[in-house]
Amino acid sequence: MGWLPAGADYEITLDKGKVVARNAQGKALRSLPKALKEHESVAGLRQVAEWLARHEASCRAEAEQWMIRSLPVPVSVLAQVWADESWRSVLRDLVVVPVRDGAWDLAAAGLLRDADEAKGLGVVDLDGESAFITTETVAIPHPVRLPDLDDLREFAADLGVEQGTLQLFREVWRKPEGEAEQRRELSRYAQGHFKELRHVQSRAGAQGYRVQGGTAVCRIWEEGAVVVASVWIGEGDPSYETETGDLTFADAAGESVPAAGVPPVAWSEGLRMAAALYAGRVVEEEAR
Repeated sequence: MGWLPAGADYEITLDKGKVVARNAQGKALRSLPKALKEHESVAGLRQVAEWLARHEASCRAEAEQWMIRSLPVPVSVLAQVWADESWRSVLRDLVVVPVRDGAWDLAAAGLLRDADEAKGLGVVDLDGESAFITTETVAIPHPVRLPDLDDLREFAADLGVEQGTLQLFREVWRKPEGEAEQRRELSRYAQGHFKELRHVQSRAGAQGYRVQGGTAVCRIWEEGAVVVASVWIGEGDPSYETETGDLTFADAAGESVPAAGVPPVAWSEGLRMAAALYAGRVVEEEAR
């Protein structure tokens, strides 16, 4: 965005979502002069900044949904939104995988760097070479679905990659094989103590989870069906003390889904929610 006039003595612009000013001599000012704080041009630019912040949050939420669902995304859609800086910021450097005849071609995966309707998707492949993906659709995999996640993380770190949408460095929980180990995982983040119910309710909301009927809820669409992860956080007076319960899973109809039947993304995202809530618990200092 260029500089806009704000009265006879100043110009203003947006810098990282903040209104900044310079004087008539072109010198950048450390703060807005008092004469500008109520200026209509400043108010208008602040409204633009607020809209851009909401727009970027919306783009990030959509891209995250594509990733969590691991559904095919048309290359043409990515090419059309690429011109939008907000979209570019949340899509750049995501791992994308060509989809051929309904199957993922993981060997041709790459970090997204460009999108063009005619050329396809420009990527840096896992050998560090530039390449183009020309399939009609790609997947943006949830990290738990990437078999070589540790290698990919190391590769991204070597390149200095900073993803606008948390993918490669998103926390993942892989389901253990044994039934006893699975049960332990479901109870791993139980008994997190909170002095007031409102504290854990607020934490759930801040993390993007719904609270209903005394539980924090995360809904995941995976393998053509909805899986609902739930953690009991308590109900009643918001000032009451409470503790978190075990993590449970159910289908869209509310029927319980046994641990063995929970697909990998739902398992990982459910544990991620439970861990995020538990992290806000009251930790009593050990007696010395």
